[in-house]
Amino acid sequence: MPSEQDRHSSIGGYTILTLSLPLLPSFPTPAFHHLYLAPHEPKIPVPTAARTLFLVNVPFDATEAHIKHLFSTQLGLSHGRIEDVHFEADKKPAIGDDSAMLNPATSAKKSKKRKRITTHGPIEEEEGASLPTSWDRKLQRIGGTATVLFVDRASMEAVIKEAKRTQKERREIIWGSGVEEKLPKLGSSRYLNHEKLRYPDKTALIESVNAYMTAFGEREASEARAQVRKRQQPDADGFITVTKGGRTGPAKQEAAQELAKRQKEKQKGLNDFYRFQMRENQKARAGELMRKFEEDKEKVRKMRERRGAFKPE
Repeated sequence: MPSEQDRHSSIGGYTILTLSLPLLPSFPTPAFHHLYLAPHEPKIPVPTAARTLFLVNVPFDATEAHIKHLFSTQLGLSHGRIEDVHFEADKKPAIGDDSAMLNPATSAKKSKKRKRITTHGPIEEEEGASLPTSWDRKLQRIGGTATVLFVDRASMEAVIKEAKRTQKERREIIWGSGVEEKLPKLGSSRYLNHEKLRYPDKTALIESVNAYMTAFGEREASEARAQVRKRQQPDADGFITVTKGGRTGPAKQEAAQELAKRQKEKQKGLNDFYRFQMRENQKARAGELMRKFEEDKEKVRKMRERRGAFKPE
């Protein structure tokens, strides 16, 4: 067991939970791991933050089964109170976490692998469109973080309270006890299995490639339709976006008439805005008056021809 000096209950606002690592034939000496717990306080507030627990220094072999077993079985929390476990390296977004949508540029910079990035995300992340994995178990980054979402805030606070009590009573909690037997083994077995998974079944590989190409084709068609719509719809200022493929007119006559009507309405109120417009309008009015004057003169001449000399009253 760790000494009294190592049994602090909290540090820097985090609750400390000391875990005993299982003895291994290659390393039979007792060893301990410190897990740090605190209520989640994300930089971008999310609705689920009040019932989310933030974990620091997660063991490298941690899985969702480990975390649920630790809190539900070893710390005494009722089963079914954990809704989601999200590790730092997980591609899937945490439940209720909208940070990726609020700042997609930041999330895109995390991976250096070249992917086809679109407005809907990488195609590789779509279901069935990725290649078969070559590892039977995912490992976490040493010293990494995780978030645990509970069904309510009371469950999250109960875990923190029980962790403090466990630390105070110096109760031993063996990490992974009762879980490791249900998961793929580590060590040499992991790498032997990895060597087999490097060469996936031909049928599974073909299905994965076909799923990728289908998703790729659908994405291309969707983007092409979106580009066509952009070429047909003017913005608020009346300009039409210039996109690849050239500019095309509206697809239907009704759409063309509606577009012309909107453009005409936008021009209202812009008359006599510039000086040259005022001059042109004055010239147009003077020309209209001269035309009417000549028409009146021609009417008077014809009347004289029909009735003789015209004597005004």
